[in-house]
Amino acid sequence: MAERRSLLRIFLTMLKIGALTFGGGYAMVPLFREEFVSKNGWISDEDMLNMIALSQSVPGAIAVNCSILIGYRLKKLRGALVALSGVVLPSLIVLTAVTYLYTAVRDNPYVAGALRGIRAAVVALLVSAFLSFMKPFYKDAVSMTAFFAAFILSVVFGINSIYIILGAMAFGVTAGIWRVRTAPPVKGGKP
Repeated sequence: MAERRSLLRIFLTMLKIGALTFGGGYAMVPLFREEFVSKNGWISDEDMLNMIALSQSVPGAIAVNCSILIGYRLKKLRGALVALSGVVLPSLIVLTAVTYLYTAVRDNPYVAGALRGIRAAVVALLVSAFLSFMKPFYKDAVSMTAFFAAFILSVVFGINSIYIILGAMAFGVTAGIWRVRTAPPVKGGKP
């Protein structure tokens, strides 16, 4: 398995994700999951979900943050640098080219139509990733409560996401402490 997790393989996988994903970092989430959890089995589904949550919680683009976490998990610092390079290189190349070509194609109806189609596909990918990540939470009432509370606070009341994340962290810590204190003792006297 260590051979399959080579730095070159990590770079090429991230390069593929970076090159084939349109719509920003959130559009990469299902591809990260597909490549690193489902296809290669390098990371567990739970770890991937935690990496995505952490990537959203710290400053920076989710794709960059998540690629660094994945690379670090697989090959420490060198893996993080290689994963980061792979995921940003396609965007760097494309943005450099687009900068020079933008004035020539900005009014082209074919380009505008292609971008509208890409946006629709990105929404479908995000919904798909959301549904697959929600599966572990369906059986956990505390997690579902946190999810719906965060959703309502964000969508209905327009609360800033940083406050929702901080509140969710406090809620999670409190729920964890409560579960530990109310759990029946394990044989041998240790919880």
